Amino acid sequence: MAALPSFPPGFLWGVSTAAYQIEGAVREDGRGPSIWDTFSHTPGRIRDGDTGDVACDHYHRWAQDVELLAELGVSAYRFSIAWPRVQPAGAGPVNGAGLDFYDRLVDALLARGIAPVPTLFHWDLPQALEDAGGWLSRDTSHRFADYAAVVADRIGDRVSRWITLNEPVVHMAQGYAFGTHAPGRMLMMDALPVAHHQLLGHGLAVRALRARGGAEVMITNNCTPVWPAGDDLDAAEVYDAFHNRLFLDPVLRGEYPSFAAEAGFVQDGDMDVIATPMDALGINYYNPTRVKAAPEGAPLPFETVDIEGVPKTAFGWPVVPDGLRELLVGLRERYDELLPPVYVTENGCSTDGSVHDGDRIDYLDGHLRALHAAIEAGADVRGYFVWSLLDNFEWAEGYSQRFGLVHVDYETQRRTPRDSFAWMRAALAEQR
Repeated sequence: MAALPSFPPGFLWGVSTAAYQIEGAVREDGRGPSIWDTFSHTPGRIRDGDTGDVACDHYHRWAQDVELLAELGVSAYRFSIAWPRVQPAGAGPVNGAGLDFYDRLVDALLARGIAPVPTLFHWDLPQALEDAGGWLSRDTSHRFADYAAVVADRIGDRVSRWITLNEPVVHMAQGYAFGTHAPGRMLMMDALPVAHHQLLGHGLAVRALRARGGAEVMITNNCTPVWPAGDDLDAAEVYDAFHNRLFLDPVLRGEYPSFAAEAGFVQDGDMDVIATPMDALGINYYNPTRVKAAPEGAPLPFETVDIEGVPKTAFGWPVVPDGLRELLVGLRERYDELLPPVYVTENGCSTDGSVHDGDRIDYLDGHLRALHAAIEAGADVRGYFVWSLLDNFEWAEGYSQRFGLVHVDYETQRRTPRDSFAWMRAALAEQR
């Protein structure tokens, strides 16, 4: 395989994980329950009845995992902080033991020359807040800002790059609209207040982090190029507004797409808070989405359809590397000078689980070449993070999908670097 083209000097190379997917230790050292603890222990919610109770046992094996990061040669590690580990009830008393864990992790990363990139919310809302309304409640936005301040007060002296929310569109859609993720509500379009309250929490958290010296603050959105099936341009436009623009227009333009602009949940001053200037934007990319118009009377005006003629991951997701170039160039064209520098904060694929994962190597090689082409076309991209360092708990799919550069034997917790780990390590050495 030919060497990758050279990326710009100072380009940030990393991998990503999330707390509930890897940490385990859900009842240790004062951690409170999250909505994912509740959801995963509800019969029929998770494939094979899996839970995140143990996951990759990262809470106890974090030092080993930091050594894997050092061996890989990344310059950054994106991880998430478990809100219920820091504030068991989502508000009020702070759990010192929980903060101690992230304190140790940050110090270990810095000792190995790896920049910590914490995400404050990756879907594991404290159950106590959900019981009080969750993200349907405006109060949760303010509790999130308080939590952000607590974390920054503890590790902000060593963290310069922060992510507020991970994929608010997925959390709203899967968790509150369709019910396939925690907390399992099925509100359809009545879930829109969740979008607003997440974004309001983001804006308030940006201000809290800035007040504590946060040098680079961003939100991470899951974005997708939207392709119409045939002539269904209207359906594609609506899907784009729902999936992409609902979470980008407010933070970059200070306004919602027309379908949400007149929603009754927006109060005076909210949009100014939401549009608090960011230093960067995180983009998670996995595949384009092809849509068609839904039948009359359907609950949503669009339906997704298969993208034929391309390879599929073990998850069944289409593999379209050039979609990443299309997405990044398209964002530059859509938002122009409003668009801050971009980091690709997740990109990766599930495979059959073998240590010999040539499909993942092909996937990463293709997407990195597409990313380079986007940069050559003028996209200001400052970094790239592979999802994921480790095989992990893949939400509603349990442990059936394996995304890791490192294979995890869940019975023994043995870590085995895959062929893709060696490929990535060599590619990063060449870039250096």
